[in-house]
Amino acid sequence: MRGTKVYVAPSILSADFGSLADAVRSIEAMGGDFVHLDVMDGCFVPNITFGSKAIADLRPVSSLPFDAHLMVCRPENHVDSFCAAGADYVTLHYEASTHLHRILSSIREKGKHPGISIVPSTPVELLSELLPFVDIVLVMTVNPGFGGQEMISQCLKKIETLRRIREERGVEFLIEADGGINRATARSVLDAGADIIVAGSSIFSARDPSEEVAFLKGKW
Repeated sequence: MRGTKVYVAPSILSADFGSLADAVRSIEAMGGDFVHLDVMDGCFVPNITFGSKAIADLRPVSSLPFDAHLMVCRPENHVDSFCAAGADYVTLHYEASTHLHRILSSIREKGKHPGISIVPSTPVELLSELLPFVDIVLVMTVNPGFGGQEMISQCLKKIETLRRIREERGVEFLIEADGGINRATARSVLDAGADIIVAGSSIFSARDPSEEVAFLKGKW
């Protein structure tokens, strides 16, 4: 999938939780490429969202890839259930576990795409040994846990570094950016080298979500 195309992954974190199935259905209609699922456990981040059962229940309503971002403590205890529930991409946090290679390998063994994510305070260089084993690197451009935050612009340097490492080492992974991405910040994220943009509030609060998705893809 890597190339010149930009992918948008609307996050249902900003949708009406009373109508999640409708929100997931709408993502395909608005031109989204992934359904981004922010899984929060109240431990790794202060908020709580939903678990694997919600993903299993939502799986039949969309043919789009499900992009599960596990903001949870001890992700090794949960990846099996999210893979079984129908997540296509399962991303865990570098900061959340010690035996990351083992967990990422187990995700791939199940036929899924493993991903790794970092919070704003984690240097991107710490991912060096894991890059050959992931399909996505998710750079958090806000401190995770809540939607609607302002992007931390210093995190763009991490995206630039990942793009350079990818070119120099010839490793294959998609660079995903998540946090505070909207009309004011999208261009800087794309210029830095992101392949996938995650956005929630800017899409689900838009007058025309389809227009917003198109803008985030660089069609300005």
